Amino acid sequence: MTKKNILFVINPISGGRSKHRVESSIIEKLDHSIYEYEMAYSNAVDHARKLSKSAAYLGFDVVVAVGGDGTVNEVARGLLSINSHAALGVIPFGSGNGLARHLGIPMDIEKAIEVLNKHDLISIDTAVMNEEPFFNVAGTGFDAHISFLFANDKKRGLWGYAKAVLNEFANYKPQKYAISIDGKLLERNAFMLSIANSSQFGNNAHIAPHASLVDGVLDIAIVKPFPLYQFPVLAFRLLARNVDKSDYVEIIKGSEIKIKRLEAGPIHLDGEPREMGAELEIKVRPGTLNVLKN
Repeated sequence: MTKKNILFVINPISGGRSKHRVESSIIEKLDHSIYEYEMAYSNAVDHARKLSKSAAYLGFDVVVAVGGDGTVNEVARGLLSINSHAALGVIPFGSGNGLARHLGIPMDIEKAIEVLNKHDLISIDTAVMNEEPFFNVAGTGFDAHISFLFANDKKRGLWGYAKAVLNEFANYKPQKYAISIDGKLLERNAFMLSIANSSQFGNNAHIAPHASLVDGVLDIAIVKPFPLYQFPVLAFRLLARNVDKSDYVEIIKGSEIKIKRLEAGPIHLDGEPREMGAELEIKVRPGTLNVLKN
């Protein structure tokens, strides 16, 4: 049997966790009867995308993102950029690991490598916002605001994120949005808008509990302004996978979404902050990325 070529793209700083065990775990636990492997380290923003694109161009069968959702985003972008049939693999090492968790990939390195050894492939939907790809969750509003702050916080991880949320909540002002979902126009005053391809932000916080990576649509979660005393209730609902039952959350499925804001400002794509104009156009691209799942 011809072996498959697999490249591990390792982000050495993702999640604030050491990667010293990665190389030894790959050597010891990867099924070498299936794979010929190589490893590469990213060293700058967008470097993981370039490594992934080069690997796909060279005919690699699998490219593994060793990092968080930002690293996953870059590696997946590289695969999509040349319409490669190469599959995305993930060894989670980020702060949230939203896509990996949705796919059932373990947070443990060796167990995640076992998923690669199974080589169970699915084709998942991807999406774009103003032609910029995302794979897990994108958004505007409060979570985008927090993404900008969190990106520059040296104390990353769940508690660092929670601290940023609590510090900023009281002063954040909801915004008015005109939202078109498959041609149906809505006007909402919203705390934030999340466009979900998978069910969760990460850390098992499920903003769209019924979202699917293979249904050809996105879940638009509209979070309405809510009082501070409701914050722990909503946080619990996110973890309990029933935030859609809250009076403060409205979820609508659609494949073509247009959002008009009052002005240009922050958005996030898989937790990575960006600046975009006042108008946002989001589209789903069904079944466009091969992924190794558990």
